[in-house]
Amino acid sequence: MSLPNFRLLRPRTLAEALEFLAKHSPGVQLLAGGTDLIPSLRQKLFEPQYVLAIRGIGELRGIHPQSGNGVEIGALTTLTEIENSAFLRQHYPVLTEAAKTVASPILRNMGTVGGNICLDTRCLWYNQSLTWRKGCGFCIKKDGNLCHVAPGGDFCWAALSGDTPPALLCLDAEIEIASPAGIRRVPLREFYTGIGDDYRKLDKNEMLTRVFLPETAAGYRGVYRKLRIRGSIDYPLAGVAVALRRSNGHLEDARVAITAVNPAPVLVKGVVISGKSSDEELAVHIANLAARTARPLTTSALTPEYRREMVRVLTKRALLAAFQS
Repeated sequence: MSLPNFRLLRPRTLAEALEFLAKHSPGVQLLAGGTDLIPSLRQKLFEPQYVLAIRGIGELRGIHPQSGNGVEIGALTTLTEIENSAFLRQHYPVLTEAAKTVASPILRNMGTVGGNICLDTRCLWYNQSLTWRKGCGFCIKKDGNLCHVAPGGDFCWAALSGDTPPALLCLDAEIEIASPAGIRRVPLREFYTGIGDDYRKLDKNEMLTRVFLPETAAGYRGVYRKLRIRGSIDYPLAGVAVALRRSNGHLEDARVAITAVNPAPVLVKGVVISGKSSDEELAVHIANLAARTARPLTTSALTPEYRREMVRVLTKRALLAAFQS
């Protein structure tokens, strides 16, 4: 599958990138690591007039601890840098745990944390060649008006399959978004819409530039578990991030977020840590909440029932591992 024709733009500064966005939106597509975009271009899921290659913008790289105020992470920081950061491993381990499961080492060398946050939603009916999609009559997410996942509906169920977003949700992450009109900063939990074909609140002339983790989230013990068909390369078909805080040996707070089983990564609501007689009972209780939060449909080769059950299993395993860490 060949790439479509486009003009490549290579800004060296954020200001220059924003000038290109102002001039060429909406006919421009951002390219960071390219690990997701390039295959999608080959599948003709996107056919932009311009591709804005932002990898050369040095000011959007790096992990920068802020005195008394958490850490700032540039959107172009690679997943390998996240995985290998001693600072993040010490203070925000759930993020490094999630980052090291993404794809393979070669892809993590290219893929960025910003790209993983903005990862396109996926579906068995969408992530196919143009010929394949044409033979199926297309779908709501691309070129058609039919949902093959929930026939008769007008809602797209394509799933957000990023590994780092659930970890970032557990850490109360905020993101910075820049446009020609200025800069805005929003909680990551408000970035996703929960709609598969319009899954993020990011206009065509905007780009994600930085991620912020608060000091209040530092020190949480973290575990990430995922379901995928192969041990590497594959996107998660279900993923669970867990972050726990202990004080004087007692569990003080627990946060759980899931990915790849909804059109957006979501925090599991209703997690109450008191009133349980053992770690096992608490893990089972929260695992049941996570399974009820999951809404997997036939967006992958595995059945929805199996993926939902694996959310339960992975949540319990992740919690028990976190309790013992």
